[in-house]
Amino acid sequence: MATTRTGGEALVQGLLAHGIDTIFGLPGVQNDYFYTAAYDAGERLRLIHTRHEQGAAYMALGYALASGRTGAYVVVPGPGFLNTTAALSTAYATNAPVLCIAGQIRTDQIGRGYGMLHEIPDQLGVMRSLTKWAQRVESPHEMPRLLHEAVSQTHSGRPRPVGLEVPLNVLSGKAELDDVHMPLELHRPAVEDDAIEEAARILGRAHSPLILVGGGAMDAGEEVQALAEALQAPVVASSSGRGVLSSRHPFSHSSGPGQRLWEQADAAIAVGTRLTTPLMDWGKPDDLHLIRVDVDPNELSTHATPHLPIVADSRDALRALLPALARHNRDRPSRRVEMLALHDEMDAIYESVQPQIGFVHALRAALPEDGICVEEITQISYVSRIAMPVFQPRTYLTANYQGTLGWGFPTALGAKVAAPDRRVLSVTGDGGFLFGATELATAVKHGINTVTVVFNDGAFGNVKRMQKEHYGGRVIASELHNPDFVDFARSFGALGLRAHTPDELRTALADAFAAEMPVLIDVPVGEMPAPWSMMSAPTAPKGD
Repeated sequence: MATTRTGGEALVQGLLAHGIDTIFGLPGVQNDYFYTAAYDAGERLRLIHTRHEQGAAYMALGYALASGRTGAYVVVPGPGFLNTTAALSTAYATNAPVLCIAGQIRTDQIGRGYGMLHEIPDQLGVMRSLTKWAQRVESPHEMPRLLHEAVSQTHSGRPRPVGLEVPLNVLSGKAELDDVHMPLELHRPAVEDDAIEEAARILGRAHSPLILVGGGAMDAGEEVQALAEALQAPVVASSSGRGVLSSRHPFSHSSGPGQRLWEQADAAIAVGTRLTTPLMDWGKPDDLHLIRVDVDPNELSTHATPHLPIVADSRDALRALLPALARHNRDRPSRRVEMLALHDEMDAIYESVQPQIGFVHALRAALPEDGICVEEITQISYVSRIAMPVFQPRTYLTANYQGTLGWGFPTALGAKVAAPDRRVLSVTGDGGFLFGATELATAVKHGINTVTVVFNDGAFGNVKRMQKEHYGGRVIASELHNPDFVDFARSFGALGLRAHTPDELRTALADAFAAEMPVLIDVPVGEMPAPWSMMSAPTAPKGD
């Protein structure tokens, strides 16, 4: 049955048909027909309007990372769209299924250089440079098909952001559209049996196998655990792979002991990870047989060509590998005691990183196992990436290689929208927090009850320390003037608290989560030492 709809109505109808019931965004003249249709959808579509377009995009990103579902946002063209590009680049880096819907001037005005409101040259080109797929909707008739393609693309192959550019006259125009639901077309490469059999032979005869996981293995936790136990192999997770295997498991490790385990291995299987740190920083041992599993064929030869590349979804590949390994695996003594001893060794190393580790302990104690921590580019987070235990998938959210300062607080709001019944904690610094601090108004307006901890050193602390240590004390443009963060929070109607020590932070966090409202905790701190060289297990000298 055909129904006459505006392009805006078709967009709303299509979003709902594909299970997208939450939109982040800001209205404006080019998007009026979308927002009118959203109003008419009533309670079927939750619309969260933010105080800045960057906040809308980061919230969509947090929603996607915490849930694995499509996070969608709608903004006006030109400056509105451009304000979201840092979040889009972070979504690209974190393999997040984010849908960007950007308005556009009328189709007959595009590329004319008339100087129309919000006009910029080649907006679609900018969008395509930050997404895996992006298209312009040229008429209302195209809306269902292109929206279907966009949402399918977000979850096909390697998840990444996509974009739709929708001109004003397409949103306002009308068309006869069929009310036929189009199921998503999700494409995943077929697992090659020969490659799986060869991987099973390599791993089965290895004396000291190693498993490395990244964010691409996030939905393969059960399979990773089964593989680790079959091989008696340690699992080293990158920061984006934390939670694939619970930190409670004896074989679960962060990158802290990673280089030692990498150098000791005679075979390694890397699942859903770029392997940037092992291959660029640690170096590949000559006698290491390396197997790489990735859904993106372009990723498999990055940095170095593996002995065996396998193009496949992580879970599909490991489900095929496990029975094959059973045919080739050698008898293996338990390494449980050895792995637990390594945990104890690393905990002792981490404990020396003060004052950061004391605060990390307080943060972890405040979160249940399914609580979500969103890290930021700040001193405490640098330590948490390695030393904080993570127990479940999608509970430790990181900006990955993008290192996006200011992403954490609005991203945590989106994570809370996706998981309203779980505790969500934003761990940020005074520099990054103020990038999007006005989204406290959004949190209060929409009842998004995150708890945000601002570690306040009055500086871009990492930059300032490097200026002192590496550039002869030339401190420039790194010292900050801050508001009183407790009063700042209260001015929005949020709860403001202050803590000075890890013990005080534990108390403040308990009060914050009990409050059931948006909370900001200010933690004044001094300068902190660089943690990275302090957090790795000792390795054998080169040549030994």
